[in-house]
Amino acid sequence: MVIIGGGVAGGNAAATLREEGFAGPVVLISREPGVPFGRPPLSKTYLRSEEDLGAWYVRPDGWYAGHDVELRRGATVVAVDPAAHAIILDSGEELGYGKVLIATGGRNRRLGIPGAGLPGIHYLRTVAECDAIRQEAAPGRRAVIVGMGFIGCEVAASLTQLGVQVTAAFPGRAPLERVLGGQAGALIGNIHRAKGVELLPGDQVTAFEGTERVEAVVTAAGRRIACDFAVAGVGIEPDSPAVAVERGNGILADELCRASAPDIYVAGDVANHLHPLFGRVRVEHFNNAEKQGAAAARSMLGSTAPYDYLYSFWSDQYEHKIEYVGHVTTWDEFVVRGSVDEGKLIGFYLVGGTVLAAVGLDRGGDPELDLDGEMAACARLVAARARPAPAVLADDRTDLWSLARR
Repeated sequence: MVIIGGGVAGGNAAATLREEGFAGPVVLISREPGVPFGRPPLSKTYLRSEEDLGAWYVRPDGWYAGHDVELRRGATVVAVDPAAHAIILDSGEELGYGKVLIATGGRNRRLGIPGAGLPGIHYLRTVAECDAIRQEAAPGRRAVIVGMGFIGCEVAASLTQLGVQVTAAFPGRAPLERVLGGQAGALIGNIHRAKGVELLPGDQVTAFEGTERVEAVVTAAGRRIACDFAVAGVGIEPDSPAVAVERGNGILADELCRASAPDIYVAGDVANHLHPLFGRVRVEHFNNAEKQGAAAARSMLGSTAPYDYLYSFWSDQYEHKIEYVGHVTTWDEFVVRGSVDEGKLIGFYLVGGTVLAAVGLDRGGDPELDLDGEMAACARLVAARARPAPAVLADDRTDLWSLARR
């Protein structure tokens, strides 16, 4: 078994192969120098020097040798040859496989605007990139955040907590609007403004200025914002070696995480997966990578159980927590339970009257840890494709578990 990609998906696949009793050779090929780990702290606690990454390792460093998993660090697979059942590394070496898992994740989208190559402009995906931002962050310095998706929002919050003066420019009307919608996004925007972040909605950075390094950004609206450094969080693109498989916003995978070529499996950010409930979906969150890597490994071992995980994710920003279950890109109705004024609510995303997703802001808890909590009840509603009346969903007097059990 060969696993290409040393992130959470790849690391969990290797661990699952051994836990499920596979005794044959396992090779894990990683471009990064360390062991597989979870990336969430890179925009939060690790960035703020509050936590090291030890608790986020999929397995401790010594586990791989101890379980006869060959971990090849700092190596890149450039191609997979399905006919020859072989992979080609950047060194020119060829390595045969019985089955291979592609779990190579994504690469940061780069800004192609004037001045984008100046020192002091950062992206965030690796430990090295996070360390570079940490070196920049000091009280009184000025930073511009480009984009206010999850990475932009979390980095803006962390830098603000470190005493950095933050300005954020983004094309939408509110942070996270594309994922959470305008109403929830507006609440997130209010949280950032209350902490001192200057938001520039509906504006885009069109150029960076500076001589030795970045000194200012220029926006489409004509603003010139002086800064000491900038962080761009403008999304990722699926990243995979050359391989003759069907693609479309990632590598297409069926419900068993299988690609279109025999003995090739896909998991994590690079996988465009056929979900039994949501249809074809590519998800870029830690929880999915963790679970899909394990599911792909079980499929490699012959399991016929479809990967039907009800997607969930979370985001910590300042003292506030966002929880989300389900998946939806467009919706007919957004039903609020709780208080918009207080910023503590659960919002339900309905399509044709069916609950397909829910978001919690400072309410409920992690649906995978707080199994009796409101967000766990929301997950049950999504799984059941429940169709409760919107007025009932919005009524705090109605227990969500009473709806979920029907």
